[in-house]
Amino acid sequence: MIHVTQFVYVRKGKEGIFHAFESQVLPLLERHNGKLLMRIRPGADQFIAGELDPPYEIHLVSFENEEGLLAYGNDEDRQKWLSLKDESVTSVIMVKE
Repeated sequence: MIHVTQFVYVRKGKEGIFHAFESQVLPLLERHNGKLLMRIRPGADQFIAGELDPPYEIHLVSFENEEGLLAYGNDEDRQKWLSLKDESVTSVIMVKE
């Protein structure tokens, strides 16, 4: 089992574009035996300390194996929507275990 946590940073004013991207690509997880375990949108007031700015969203997803994760990343239908991600996301910190 592969778990991926993503801390997603979104450009101000581009949240709607990000939501459009997510609505297209998150359903594709199942195609590759992936699951969305958590999607959290924390408020800045919930952070206690740290050097990083709070992310817009935190995602925890799982895949049965590395092949599923790679297939999801390369999915042709997902690739069609990457311009929305590029337009709306400033950065993503990804932790894989």
